[in-house]
Amino acid sequence: MRFVAGLFKLVLVLVLLAGVGGAVLAWYVFDQFESSGPPAREGAATIFMLEKGSGLAQTAQALERDWLVKDAIVFRAGVTWYGKTSALKAGEYEIPSGASPKAIMEIFVQGKSIVHKVTVAEGLTSATVMDLVRRDAVLVGDLTVVPTEGSLLPETYLFQRGTTRDQLVGQMQRDHVKVLDELWDKRQAGLPFTTKNEAVTLASIVEKETGLASERPRVAAVFINRLRKGMRLQSDPTIIYGLTKGVPLGRGIRQSELEKATPYNTYVIAGLPPTPIANPGRASLEAVLNPAPTQDLFFVANGTGGHAFAATEAEHQVNVQKWREIERQRTLRTSTAPR
Repeated sequence: MRFVAGLFKLVLVLVLLAGVGGAVLAWYVFDQFESSGPPAREGAATIFMLEKGSGLAQTAQALERDWLVKDAIVFRAGVTWYGKTSALKAGEYEIPSGASPKAIMEIFVQGKSIVHKVTVAEGLTSATVMDLVRRDAVLVGDLTVVPTEGSLLPETYLFQRGTTRDQLVGQMQRDHVKVLDELWDKRQAGLPFTTKNEAVTLASIVEKETGLASERPRVAAVFINRLRKGMRLQSDPTIIYGLTKGVPLGRGIRQSELEKATPYNTYVIAGLPPTPIANPGRASLEAVLNPAPTQDLFFVANGTGGHAFAATEAEHQVNVQKWREIERQRTLRTSTAPR
């Protein structure tokens, strides 16, 4: 009987679309098309995936199967009548409970599908970013892109279901190039490096040395002043990268590691390491291309999350002693705390 009833309604709809139907039939179709749909079986909304390449008939049947419309034929007739058959956009949609077939059509036409995101923090290595991309449950496809260190822009990336892992990584690479090109054109004159890759390398060191945005131009100035004077950069994060490719040591750097010759140990080598040591964000790139106008050559932690800067060795040693006293007091408080 359901088959006969469905066939009868389809015939009536076809008659209507051919311009032969009467007012009663037209009223029935449009009343059903604009009336509230079934309540959601679970929760206040239902997630529906409109697959790319799905025809109207297939979409209508899927909606009826998921209990989002009462009658697939009414949905098909309404969409056809409004001339929106080719305007339905593929995507992952949230359909409110009780939405009418017309409201669902409008959701598909607007194409406002659910957006997912992956956040890439500043200072992550490319290997760590690739691990994030691989583990994301919404992205699809194998990851075949192998990005070089420093070639990805840290940012929160929005994407729709169906996006491939390679596509997202490609977006990270393109955004990096776009931002770098923009900032490179606005760089200060007379910087002690000549290529964009060198700028990224120095920015990656700045990124790993401070987490305070306000400090980045001043930290960048220290390294740039050192490069101009032919001084070694003496950056601890470069040692770690040379030892572990950026994986945290989980301990302090040993004296033997300070003295160990690796291409990345800036206590041993002159100038910049051969590649970036992480992926720097926009702020660090901007800092090395437009550093603060200071004569600083040194910095050391100040105990408040930032650093104390100095232009001379003597000033620096005073700051170092202050930091050591802070560390001593912390150790003392830890050792005397009740257990």
